[in-house]
Amino acid sequence: MNGAGGRVSARVRVFRMSASLTQQPLHARLRGPVFWGVVVGVAQAATPLALWWLDTATVYALGLAVIAPIYIGLAVGGDGRWEVIAVETGVASGFILIAAAAITGTPWLLVVGLAGHGLKDLWQHRTHFVANTKWWPPFCLVVDFVVAAVIAVEIVAGVHFHN
Repeated sequence: MNGAGGRVSARVRVFRMSASLTQQPLHARLRGPVFWGVVVGVAQAATPLALWWLDTATVYALGLAVIAPIYIGLAVGGDGRWEVIAVETGVASGFILIAAAAITGTPWLLVVGLAGHGLKDLWQHRTHFVANTKWWPPFCLVVDFVVAAVIAVEIVAGVHFHN
């Protein structure tokens, strides 16, 4: 293991570093996805301010609907199994329908859709149904829950979602 002069080879250093990464406690591995999930969630919750000419419900519904192609893309590109692609497409279609209904319906549909998607992310994180998505589910779960919580607070505070 030790080369001339007692130095550790580069190969051994890489092995030790990768072994230490896989032995990190769960909270340490989730710190980055959770942090960035909060950042992106707050930014997404503020999107109605950037798109002020659209109804708030429409802006949030677009955000929920955009999730669908991302998950189908992860199923196709990250996994590739037909049964996974079919399930993800079906689930994504459900979220698109909830988003469409929320454009003119009650804004609580947005909370239900985002919280439901967060629960789907939790299930994905626990089961690894779609392969090669270690960091994505916890990140997206936090984004979904942050935005759902902000929308729920806005509803209770009396924010108007439809002009």
